[in-house]
Amino acid sequence: MDILKYVILGMIQGLAEFLPISSSGHLVLFKYLLDINVGLTLDVFLHFGTLVAVIIVYRRDIIKMITFKEEYRKFNLYIIFGSVPAGLVGILFEDFFENINSSLTIVGFFLIITGIALWLSDKIESGKRGLKDMNYLDSIVIGTAQALAIFPGLSRSGSTIVTGLYKGLNRELAAKYSFILSIPVIGGATLLKAKELLVTGIVGISYSELVIGTISSMITGYFAIRLLLKLIKMQKLQYFAYYCFVLGFILIFIL
Repeated sequence: MDILKYVILGMIQGLAEFLPISSSGHLVLFKYLLDINVGLTLDVFLHFGTLVAVIIVYRRDIIKMITFKEEYRKFNLYIIFGSVPAGLVGILFEDFFENINSSLTIVGFFLIITGIALWLSDKIESGKRGLKDMNYLDSIVIGTAQALAIFPGLSRSGSTIVTGLYKGLNRELAAKYSFILSIPVIGGATLLKAKELLVTGIVGISYSELVIGTISSMITGYFAIRLLLKLIKMQKLQYFAYYCFVLGFILIFIL
């Protein structure tokens, strides 16, 4: 049942992209467990599914951004500035990260790093800085955290949300900026990969399997965002820290 494998991978992507446990790390692990060897094409389409989930959850904010509502004009610029670091890293070091993306030891190491960051984040007092208090330095620092999350095992959502909290943003804004910041990066990566596919075609996977995986990641991602928003308000990110610690040690010392 190959289709079932891609449903499972889509669910893993949807959960792990937004729950701070590293989607790239879990995709590496579950590709290994399910014996799937497709490369980054599948990863990009699964990420696209979660991109659609973000757009659905934050559709009201996105409409305000597109229509240049006064309170969102600077927010648009913050998204642009925050997207630059990940764009540069993706373009300059794509081959390097493709090569390390299959190492379970590297995934385990960065999962432990993610766990440490999440555990410390719940020790931070709730920030009071809202959208009007945000600045360009915040966007660049958080964007750099997103760029570093290209390492498999380092959670993108965890890195950006925790960095936002350390910068004093309130928990709602830290989460909102993290999720919306993923749109240009994931969208850009999807367009680049789609352009390649027009030339080379899809190898090792069918269109139906890509579609099934994408839909699965979109639906699961929607509910994962809703869940994480509640947990952030409750300051419960440390629960994910313990999970990252355990899985990291398993990958390093057992698998």
